Amino acid sequence: MTREVSFREKVFSVVRKIPKGQTLTYAEVARLAGSPRAARGVGSILHTNYNPKIPCHRVIRSDGKLGGYNRGNILKLKKLKAEKAL
Repeated sequence: MTREVSFREKVFSVVRKIPKGQTLTYAEVARLAGSPRAARGVGSILHTNYNPKIPCHRVIRSDGKLGGYNRGNILKLKKLKAEKAL
């Protein structure tokens, strides 16, 4: 039997692969995870992430704004600038 991979696991898999210095939008992550209309769901999932191996700070809004970050937007901005992603 094969186990179906949850949307949450797909989101984390996509985000884990975002290279340092690059970003994806919430909509792009949703599309790559197989649910193109679930950008808000991606944000909700990432808000619960505290695993440092999943770089959720690399996911931004489609309008170029930062969006949320469960460790605070100041830290998100610092991380993205340090990685030269902004």
